[in-house]
Amino acid sequence: MSFISSNKNKLAIKFLSLFSVVRGYNILVLVAAQYLAAIFIFSEEKTIFPVLFDWHLLYLVLATVSVVASGYIINNFYDVKADRINRPLKSGLDAQIKQETKLSLYFLLNFIGFCFGWLVSWRAAIFFATYIFGIWLYSHKLKRYPLIGLISATILTILPFFVIFIHYKNFSQIIFIHAVFLFLVIMVRELIKDLENIKGAMVNNYKTFPVAYGEKKTKQFITLLITLAFVPTVILFSYKGITYMKYYFYFAGAILIFIGFYLFKAKNKKQYQLLHNILKILLLIGVFSLLLIDKSLLLDKIISQFN
Repeated sequence: MSFISSNKNKLAIKFLSLFSVVRGYNILVLVAAQYLAAIFIFSEEKTIFPVLFDWHLLYLVLATVSVVASGYIINNFYDVKADRINRPLKSGLDAQIKQETKLSLYFLLNFIGFCFGWLVSWRAAIFFATYIFGIWLYSHKLKRYPLIGLISATILTILPFFVIFIHYKNFSQIIFIHAVFLFLVIMVRELIKDLENIKGAMVNNYKTFPVAYGEKKTKQFITLLITLAFVPTVILFSYKGITYMKYYFYFAGAILIFIGFYLFKAKNKKQYQLLHNILKILLLIGVFSLLLIDKSLLLDKIISQFN
């Protein structure tokens, strides 16, 4: 019995380690975000079920999950030294999976993602092949450069929503404006994460924004991005289609103001980690706030379609 119990414990630890390496929590949130965006923003269907039972959408989501999970694996592979400094507890858990196993999973998941993309169309397959290359290039090279690394990390985070947008071939001004807001908030989060992990970046010789320009200029840049984030927020209030989602933007505005003020008081890792976690929660709430959108009004003003 003790032998069986010991094996179960080992399997549980391996599962938790794998869940940590692929950021399982983030993957679950991504799946929810893609489906909610498909139902309430991109799809023209008047009911939910045609979207939920759209096999091509399912394949795109599964392809995204596979490729993003592989991206977390390769990022973990390259950042093993930095993570020992920045995230010692997580690094210890991640170490339960051997580096060789991580690489094998990386290639397997990328192959699976490409195959699911191919089931939709050759264009989708090319998109995911490009996405796979982009994630590898970011992990291997781009993250070492301050501005390019910051912009590429933000773009790679938003791309899973772009593939859903392409699938439904819909575009409206409100989608573009919302994307601008999301882009700016994610960029703020990336910069705060860089401040949080500045010691590990120095060890790995990553020229992140804080390493290259210092904490003071990074905080000034974050303040500029927060200020710019209020522009799309104000514009969104003029659209009746957001209905009750406007309360999310009121909340987001208050949180961003708090972050802007607290940021200049923050000096240590724990304080930056607090701000990082607040932004993660804000983005998570933003995902589920899509339920508050009046879709019938939201998709009124389609200004372009792809053939």
